[in-house]
Amino acid sequence: MSDRRLLVGAEGTHQGELRPADWVALGTVALTWGASFLFIAIGLDAFHPAVIGFGRIALGALTLAFVPSARRPAEPIRRADLARLGLLAVTWMAVPLLLFPFAERSISSALAGMLNGGMPIMTAVVAVLLGLRRPKGVQITGLAVGFVGVVLISLPALSIGGDDALGVGLIMIALVCYAVSANLAVPLQQRYGGPALMLRVEAIGAVLTAPFAIAGLGESTFRWSSMLAVLALGVAGTGAAFAVMAAVLGRVGATRGSMVTYLMPPVSIALGVAVRGDHLDAVSVVGSAIVLVGAWLLGRGG
Repeated sequence: MSDRRLLVGAEGTHQGELRPADWVALGTVALTWGASFLFIAIGLDAFHPAVIGFGRIALGALTLAFVPSARRPAEPIRRADLARLGLLAVTWMAVPLLLFPFAERSISSALAGMLNGGMPIMTAVVAVLLGLRRPKGVQITGLAVGFVGVVLISLPALSIGGDDALGVGLIMIALVCYAVSANLAVPLQQRYGGPALMLRVEAIGAVLTAPFAIAGLGESTFRWSSMLAVLALGVAGTGAAFAVMAAVLGRVGATRGSMVTYLMPPVSIALGVAVRGDHLDAVSVVGSAIVLVGAWLLGRGG
């Protein structure tokens, strides 16, 4: 496939069943990102959504700047990849990390985390539409099962309509962005390394979101709990976890790597209920269990 194409492939270097180390990496990212929905909710107690989005991206870039492998890519950045880096900054950083805080103004952190389980569905659809990859065998079953689960999770909010439906819609847009970025990140990670790729993508993302954050300062106050939540979002969620995820995508590919979002709902549910007192409908909980089955099927190789 010509390297002149903006999206050049989503295959990982390992096409067999996932190794224990792959599951450990995916589990670590799932725990970190699952908690991020709670941190966003706490951040919203004081900060405008755009301030949260910019803050976590900027702090993530700052964290990675202290990692030697992030400062030195495996090879010099190719001119042909500059547009891809820019697109990745938009689809993996700027747009979704702004949309999630706006969505959580309308829906609970637990529901936001559960809805995020739809990313593998979107990733597979984008890969097929762009001719990058086509799931085979049991993976197709896993995607179908996961889709059913996501629909069940969404039903209560969609039936209410209004702000709840708007929140669901914003997350769906964010998931489409994540799907594009998951497919785009694979060849770039394989070429430059996960930390190096993410440092550059997050630096661009911080620049893109800074004007929105400045505009949102007037609608922000200050609380230490919100500040600490944004720090956790940036250092752990956007710095360390995104670098690990980029490495995982390079190894196992976009479709299987994106199943990390299937593993996040239990974390977001537990934290949302325990810390924020989030209400959950039974059908949404059943949907979350179903997407876990989809995750297992999706991870069984091609």
